[in-house]
Amino acid sequence: MVTTDTRGRPLRDLRISLTDRCNFRCTYCMPRHLFGAEHLFLPKRELLDFDEITRLARIAAGLGVTKLRLTGGEPLLRRDLDVLIARLAAIDGIEDICLTTNGSLLTAERAHALREAGVNRVTLSLDAIDDDRFMAINDVGFPAHKVLKAIDNARAADLGPVKVNCVIQRGVNADQILPMAEAFRHTDVVLRFIEYMDVGTSNGWRMDDVVTAREIVDTLRTRHPITRLAANAPGETANRWRYDDGAGEIGIIASVSQPFCGGCTRARLSALGELYTCLFGVHGRDLRSPLRQGASDAELAALLSGIWHARDDRYSEIRGEQTAAGRQNPDNRVEMSYIGG
Repeated sequence: MVTTDTRGRPLRDLRISLTDRCNFRCTYCMPRHLFGAEHLFLPKRELLDFDEITRLARIAAGLGVTKLRLTGGEPLLRRDLDVLIARLAAIDGIEDICLTTNGSLLTAERAHALREAGVNRVTLSLDAIDDDRFMAINDVGFPAHKVLKAIDNARAADLGPVKVNCVIQRGVNADQILPMAEAFRHTDVVLRFIEYMDVGTSNGWRMDDVVTAREIVDTLRTRHPITRLAANAPGETANRWRYDDGAGEIGIIASVSQPFCGGCTRARLSALGELYTCLFGVHGRDLRSPLRQGASDAELAALLSGIWHARDDRYSEIRGEQTAAGRQNPDNRVEMSYIGG
């Protein structure tokens, strides 16, 4: 069954946030002045449990979802994660399970356990190759070399192709573009540069702080010739590039300067059980209440498909139109740490 929205976009991907907690305080996501010691995270009873997550994923698979991405917060903070993954991997129709992590808890043993449970791929976040720079960004003193070890652990466990996300901000880490590229040339790791996005309202986003995809490409070309590649699949978020000398592949996610709303096939399930049909959403639709009040699978499927059928989101396109016209964008969007990236 293929479920489409008002723009003909199928529902193919479900991103599941397992927790709103994270052990990093990255300045562009969970800045310490807003997510400090006094911040109240969701109590355990408010989170979807494994049975609830599995049931919703199974219903989503019946509506056409084939890919699951587990996010957070930091998903590896969720206990017994391998138990959940094994349940998700057993769902008929699910072809791919990916996990996005900051790498701080991805030991060699954990990586192998995730692979055995059913994770196909992992994406790790690393915003600078320089230890001091990276520690300043994550604001908890976690060095880059420990993330590099986590990447090695993922590769050794065959959790690949391993991808590394690097959010680029002007005046923060734009000078890390070339060092990051050099660190992953001649490896099977796909480095992906991401334009700094206005997800939520806590990061003080300004268009002036965005280093565009064109600028990133131009910077890379000062050192190495690169050529654009065709997408692997419809709805892919990253523009693919390869080094002309065969040294590997780079991705660039350009949702600010080159919106790709027209091909978006992703829904997001928050740790609280709210379904968001856009990363830049303001309001989610509550699935937890009907789930806990005894709704049948058929009723939940009708609710989920109805939400998707009514979907008309194209925030990145609208943002560009409003920015060009000098108008402000919404100031009450959900935070990325709440629904995952």
